Amino acid sequence: MLQVGRPAPPFSLPDAGMEMMSLSSYRGKKNVVLYFYPRDGTPGCTIQAIDFSDREAEFTKLDTVVFGISRDDVLSHQSFRDEQGLSVQLLADTEAEVCRLYDVLRDKTVDGRAKTSVERSTFVIDKKGILRHVLRDVKPKDHADAVLDCVKALDGRAG
Repeated sequence: MLQVGRPAPPFSLPDAGMEMMSLSSYRGKKNVVLYFYPRDGTPGCTIQAIDFSDREAEFTKLDTVVFGISRDDVLSHQSFRDEQGLSVQLLADTEAEVCRLYDVLRDKTVDGRAKTSVERSTFVIDKKGILRHVLRDVKPKDHADAVLDCVKALDGRAG
C-alpha cells in the first residue's frame, strides 16, 4: 500500500527513445514527478502533457524531472511526443506493472463492457526516494501548476 512518507516503489521502464529509465537512478540527485494518464493523443492527456512540457524549465530549476506513464507502447509515445512537440519524458508501461505498483488501475463499464483503465494520478517523490504527495483522479487543466506547487513545498519555496 502506497503511503506518503514511505519509499516510492522502484521500477524501470522504457521511454519514447527506447532508453530505460530507472527511478533509483534519480535518488540523491533529483525530485521526481510521475504522472499516470490513460492514453496518448486523447484531449485530456494532450492538455496535461503540453502543460507539463511548457513548465519543464520551472521543474528543472527545482531539481525535478517529470515522467508521464501510460500503458501505450514506445512507438505510440514517440508519435504523441513528436506530433505535440512534447519535451516531457513518456514511459511505456505496456504490462501495467508500474500502474499496479502505484495502484492507478480502475475498472469501468464502457458501452456495457468492463474495461480497466488508468486513473489520472500524480506522485511527487523527493530526492531521497520518499513519496511526498499523491494526487488522484486529477483534472488535466491546471494540473501541472498544482504539481509545481507541491514540488516547491518540498524545499520551502511555496508561494
